Amino acid sequence: MPLKLSLKPGEKLVINGAVVTNGDKRAGLIIQNKACLLREKDIMQPEEAATPARRIYLPIMMMYLDREGSEQYYNDFALRMTEFMGAICNHEALATCIDISREVMGGSHYKALVLCRKLFEFERERLNYDHQGLPEHTAHC
Repeated sequence: MPLKLSLKPGEKLVINGAVVTNGDKRAGLIIQNKACLLREKDIMQPEEAATPARRIYLPIMMMYLDREGSEQYYNDFALRMTEFMGAICNHEALATCIDISREVMGGSHYKALVLCRKLFEFERERLNYDHQGLPEHTAHC
């Protein structure tokens, strides 16, 4: 089944490792076959991995985008996930961590990324991080 995307002017996406930037008008794309694809809003730069959940997300994203280097990223993911799970007691967040780990182990990295975003919400609600992963008291400085 084809994937239909609508891109805003100037929006970027990564398709199988290639960065594609839309022109100055809204555009539609139809991806006909299976491809590793991330929209600009789902791409995280290393300096943005400033919270525990974001430090889990980054290596999953890299495993998804760089299958050849996935062993290196998997080791970082496993370390970060172990640290995160050892620091929380919330049953829902722990269940999400288990689901993320299952998806990663099964090679479903995109599904793991979607689940990992739930941990961003957990951090925002419980740890007072803003939407960019900064502690709430410094977000407006």
